[in-house]
Amino acid sequence: MATAVFFHAHPDDEAIATSGTMMLAKAAGHRIVLVLGTRGEQGEPVEGVLAEGERLGDRRTAETIASGDIIGADLVVFLDYEDSGMIDEPTNDNPACFWQADVEEAAQKLAALLTEESADVLTVYDSNGGYGHPDHIQVHRVGIRAAELAGVSRVFESTMNRTRILDQMNAMNEAMGGGEPGESDDDRAKREQEIAERREMMENGTFGLPEAELTHQIDVSSVIDRKKQSMMAHESQIDEESFFLQMPDEMFANAFGSEFYRDRSWVRGDDEFRTSLFAD
Repeated sequence: MATAVFFHAHPDDEAIATSGTMMLAKAAGHRIVLVLGTRGEQGEPVEGVLAEGERLGDRRTAETIASGDIIGADLVVFLDYEDSGMIDEPTNDNPACFWQADVEEAAQKLAALLTEESADVLTVYDSNGGYGHPDHIQVHRVGIRAAELAGVSRVFESTMNRTRILDQMNAMNEAMGGGEPGESDDDRAKREQEIAERREMMENGTFGLPEAELTHQIDVSSVIDRKKQSMMAHESQIDEESFFLQMPDEMFANAFGSEFYRDRSWVRGDDEFRTSLFAD
């Protein structure tokens, strides 16, 4: 059996992007290690969710542990850099944030863990971090260098299938064009704005990768309910009113039932998607 290290930027990234893959790998007998660059201190908490005096980073740490339990992670590790916030925010200049970290130094920290765990597989993000978040880009840079230092050859970029998401969003918007029963005008406007923003990012080529560049599609439909639970564990960020959790079950399964990766050592060409990170 293999050891797979899944490297993410913030709490909840693991639940959204790779939790299904992790669950299936764990069920197959592999050792699963979840590593996070930050504790998500710059996230926007759901109103009223934090107790008096509770720090968001502490809350999100606990939520990650809960998510890891749902996933079945054998180990959860934080590199303990601070959340850098969104691109061009003043928090990007914080000398303690992940974006400002020396790539070589951070990579050595991760490489030490990869070596200690005898890692066979490492997942990072694509070079744009999926959607341009500084910490996600840093996951790519640090992860790629750490794999070189530790001699891990099986490195996969977790990303979004831009082509498929755009098709799904068009279908979703058409299906929900009249709004959901009981949906307020404000909720409808918020939903439509979120869809429009995501569509613009994809059409501008700043969200995920086109399907032709992807190599692996992991069908996680068999664990989709647990994937939703792992997302719900991050209740400071994803509450019951969130865009994700407001989707009907079928729509949620269509949106999150596959997880996509690019193998940095292989070009798919006309071949079918590969369906496992642990086999050629």
